[in-house]
Amino acid sequence: MKAVEAALEKKAVMPVLLDVHELASYTDFILVVSGRSDRQVAAIGDGIAEVLAREGARPLGKEGAKGGHWTLLDFGDLVVHVFYHPVRDFYDLESFWVDAPRVPLALPPEAHVGVEETY
Repeated sequence: MKAVEAALEKKAVMPVLLDVHELASYTDFILVVSGRSDRQVAAIGDGIAEVLAREGARPLGKEGAKGGHWTLLDFGDLVVHVFYHPVRDFYDLESFWVDAPRVPLALPPEAHVGVEETY
């Protein structure tokens, strides 16, 4: 998926793609990724928007980009949440979608965050 690839190009960590098409009426997929800093969160969001724009997809909405801890990009069939990693842990968005299947992703080792890592 282009959005995942774009996030990984900007060194996003812990991407999770949720298939919510049977659980939600407003989107088919939710992508949740983390950045290691406020600047990286912004860069990941911008990178995803740029790559998808080249594919002809423009966000229907964008929220939270100025704060640096969270960015939401709504592409209709895909909603992307980019979190500063400690904020992602706090809100635990994935737990709201516990019944949603996780789409398998081939991730490079550097996209994983170990429990020993701190921010």
